[in-house]
Amino acid sequence: MNEELDLIIEDAADSMQKAIAHLESELVKIRAGKASPTMLDGITVEYYGAPTPINQVANVSVLDAKTISIQPWEKPMLAAIERAIMQANIGVTPQNDGVQIRLYLPPLTEERRKELYKKASAEGENSKIAIRNIRRDNIEQIKKLQKDGLSEDAAKDGEKSVQELTDKHISLVDKHLTAKEKEMMTV
Repeated sequence: MNEELDLIIEDAADSMQKAIAHLESELVKIRAGKASPTMLDGITVEYYGAPTPINQVANVSVLDAKTISIQPWEKPMLAAIERAIMQANIGVTPQNDGVQIRLYLPPLTEERRKELYKKASAEGENSKIAIRNIRRDNIEQIKKLQKDGLSEDAAKDGEKSVQELTDKHISLVDKHLTAKEKEMMTV
């Protein structure tokens, strides 16, 4: 019975860690005034009939703190990449010079910073909700085990462990949001 309890707690820890990893990947996509190739993650281009990430059809590089260069391996891909960036609505207008596309990141206005922080906060709240749902599901599994013969003390210890994991991961979400806010509000 205790092995099952250990598996439930281990599963909870693993799932909560995945929620944190997802939050990290989402926060990286929210630009904070510095150019980063990861801003283009999730943007796909139609390449021979298949949606393909931009970094698989072009060389993406950072020229300076405010400029990203996208140089496609095939010249006809320029228009498709430009269209995909426009549709993604990342707040940057691509500049196509016939050879490469440049993305010039304008300085963030106070209003845009607040808007981006709201977006980051929403991602953080989604992660907290996911972590709490994981806690709820795992505590329900522990209660089922208790009905099947797990001792009440062992069940309480298991629930306490899941709650401690929850608290730890929620504080991690808060740390990530605080760091992102500091990064975004730095002028």
